[in-house]
Amino acid sequence: MKTHSTTIIGLIHNGQAALGGDGQVTFGNTVMKHNAIKIRSLLNGKVLTGFAGSTADAFTLFDRFEEKLEQYSGNLSRAVVELAKDWRTDKYLRRLEAMLAVVSQDKTFIISGTGDVVEPEDNIVAIGSGGMYALAAAKMLKKYSNLSAEEIVKEALKVAADICIYTNDKINVEVIK
Repeated sequence: MKTHSTTIIGLIHNGQAALGGDGQVTFGNTVMKHNAIKIRSLLNGKVLTGFAGSTADAFTLFDRFEEKLEQYSGNLSRAVVELAKDWRTDKYLRRLEAMLAVVSQDKTFIISGTGDVVEPEDNIVAIGSGGMYALAAAKMLKKYSNLSAEEIVKEALKVAADICIYTNDKINVEVIK
């Protein structure tokens, strides 16, 4: 059975960085869990990361990413590139099926197992089955509202939950203080 799940959205807006995700975990056509937490704070709260894809694979990637952040003394750009290189070339890691969204106070990244590292120009990252719905909502809210980054993430996740059957409204948002 193929797993589908998740919407992760993060952004930097008006000096605030936020990342959030829904809580639904789906296996095939069955909802297995409603309140999963798919985001994690790293580097003493300076970096937020979220995953879409296989849960076990994502936790392996979280651990590897945290090691890279420590290895490169918190240099986020270097850590994401080195993780992507390892992910693509390591015999074990390249079999992992997940994506990571990463947000810091001043940078956003999407990292994939194909070796892609994307740093969006608009500082909005979105992954998962509902990611593009949340991305569209976040772009409009960022441009035409006075909401904070945290509020935009929450509202974008609500939009995705209304459209994507693999996304629910049990939202978890972290903000970099």
